[in-house]
Amino acid sequence: MSRRHRAEKREILPDPKFGDLVLSKFINNLMLDGKKSVAEKIVYGALEILDTKAANQNFDDEDMADSNAGKGLLVFRRALKKVKPQLEVRSRRVGGATYQVPVEVRHDRGMALAMRWLIDSARKRGENTMMERVAAELLDAANDRGNAVKKREDTHKMADANRAFAHYRW
Repeated sequence: MSRRHRAEKREILPDPKFGDLVLSKFINNLMLDGKKSVAEKIVYGALEILDTKAANQNFDDEDMADSNAGKGLLVFRRALKKVKPQLEVRSRRVGGATYQVPVEVRHDRGMALAMRWLIDSARKRGENTMMERVAAELLDAANDRGNAVKKREDTHKMADANRAFAHYRW
């Protein structure tokens, strides 16, 4: 890690179909071995599956703000919102002892963790194709179920259990 200055953030382009930066980041996280077109097919296919499955779901007014987006994209946004953690624990060494100190999660780190947890949970599912796995995990997360939501709850429980060390926050 460089001591001179922080690494600059790379600017990513919005995805070609919906023009959404968050969806583009999700595609990049899903991508393996530089095969972006395969990752795009998986995500867009999963969103089409969600369009058919989520036809009967109702959405809040803030979700409907982008009315040109399909139901699949709205389910994707809702799933990310439900999986994104508010707190996490970080190790802090104080006087020879290491404490797990609860800290608030920055917005960009929360989104990155949510995407990572959704993708890991989708990869571990038992459906036949990755498209179906991603669609099922997104639908479960949007409905407060699934392994990604469980991961967020476990992270919050860990932070809550270590509340006594919050005064070591830096």
